[in-house]
Amino acid sequence: MTFRVLPAAAFLLLSAALTQAHAADYYPHTSGTSWTYTSGETQLVGTAVTYKGVRVVPVNHQYGGKTFTQDLLEYRADGSVWLRGLNLSGKLLWYSTPLNVYPPGPLAPGQRWQSGNPTLGSAGRVTGSGAVRVPAGTYNALVIRTDLTVGGQTSSQTTYFVPGLGVVRYAPGNGSPVDLRALDLGK
Repeated sequence: MTFRVLPAAAFLLLSAALTQAHAADYYPHTSGTSWTYTSGETQLVGTAVTYKGVRVVPVNHQYGGKTFTQDLLEYRADGSVWLRGLNLSGKLLWYSTPLNVYPPGPLAPGQRWQSGNPTLGSAGRVTGSGAVRVPAGTYNALVIRTDLTVGGQTSSQTTYFVPGLGVVRYAPGNGSPVDLRALDLGK
């Protein structure tokens, strides 16, 4: 019996180590990674910087090669991703209470998370999964609904997220879907 438990325990430890090694790639954030969408927007991951003592990864939102805004994302050791603030054309908007963009992976249908305060809050849930065809290819994606509340007004967005690749489609609550046209994982 001892000999059977030992290989099983070793397998579990190895599995845990491999999961941790791949956790960093679950939500892509390598500098140089970019996603170009049918709207003409390119999202480009920049080099990590430190603002207010917090290490963040800027994601540049570009049109025609010009950056208009940056999301300042914190990738925590537990695998979660937090929106710490925005850089709006050189003006830093820092959130005193960060917003949880994604909880630690892997995500699963039915999973929920929320963060923020009464003035600025976010609630997300994985509503399902399935194949989605976009100009960049066909992917098996997790469908995530995010509700963002700002000053008492709530807006919703549905995203189609592929672990290791990122968002391949997104659609505002009352808008048309925006699809991934090209992907560069920056590796």
